[in-house]
Amino acid sequence: MSKSEAFKPVKPNRREFLKLSGLAAAAVIGKAALPTDSAAAAERLPVPTIPNPMPTRNLGKTGARVAIFGLGGQAALERGHNEAVAVPLINRALDLGVNYLDTSSIYGGPERWSEQYVGQVMRRRRSEAFLASKTKERTRDGSMRMLEKSLELLQTDHLDLWQLHDVGTVADVDAIFARGGAMEALIQARDQKLVRFLGITGHHRPESLMEGIRRHPFDCILMALNGADKHHFSFADQLLPMAVEKQMGIIGMKIPARGRLLSSWTPPPIDKQKHMWEGVVEARTPGTLQMREALYYTLSAPVSTVIIGCDSLAQLEENVQLARDFTPLSDAQMTAISQKAEPVSKQGLFFRFFERA
Repeated sequence: MSKSEAFKPVKPNRREFLKLSGLAAAAVIGKAALPTDSAAAAERLPVPTIPNPMPTRNLGKTGARVAIFGLGGQAALERGHNEAVAVPLINRALDLGVNYLDTSSIYGGPERWSEQYVGQVMRRRRSEAFLASKTKERTRDGSMRMLEKSLELLQTDHLDLWQLHDVGTVADVDAIFARGGAMEALIQARDQKLVRFLGITGHHRPESLMEGIRRHPFDCILMALNGADKHHFSFADQLLPMAVEKQMGIIGMKIPARGRLLSSWTPPPIDKQKHMWEGVVEARTPGTLQMREALYYTLSAPVSTVIIGCDSLAQLEENVQLARDFTPLSDAQMTAISQKAEPVSKQGLFFRFFERA
């Protein structure tokens, strides 16, 4: 399959899409996501025929169909000198029907390990993936340099989705949309066909993302959305319905909050919690949710797909199987999961408590 054939557009139906304006529409999404027949699924998903494939959904107004579980570019994929784990993991994800791959110019430090590993797979299997990366730069020139390097490392001549990384404050939005700001780079890259679609991402506050999508009709939004969401600075209350109304492709992230929502997680000693956001909210206890609960909570919201970084093939295969078995939760089930997450909601939303300038 050629690049031009991959992800053949499916014309969105505005009336049907606007029905999904709240979490109560989850059952509608779940049913609509399933391909009507195997031939149609094969046409929309450039992956090998496999038993029991994952459900797919429209990625908003892009027209692309994506599996409901996507591979995040962190965890094993951002660790240096981890090729022996990361590259087989990416290949296995594609074999299993995962067709949305997420990475970023800042994953894996200055060496950009995540993009390097993904690139080793893309040089042979580019047509099988909807490939997304990001720029953390806020200027046009800085972002264009980021994109040039991303394309080199990813071993491709284009991205399917290029996103503004971690838009956390309205000051970020102002910088991005200022003269010479990153927004100029995104538009230039799209016009030059270096990227197909444009997106915005964030974990911190819903107001900044809402302001961003007021200022530009982005194709996609990547937002932190998990079972603890409603307890602190909720993204589901206003941002999510706004993105649905604008027919955006909606990608959920931070599903298990780097494990902090899961009862199977063992908190490391406080002095070893070294992630840039850790220590703002110290995680002293295991979480309260099972992975099935955490994943199904977000998939029952009006999202196109979710991304999760995996540490191992076993984690990947577990998540894929859960996605294959997914059925939407009822409102009562979602409420119960949210209540169950409340005691660990701050550690499950640690990224919302990082102090920003």
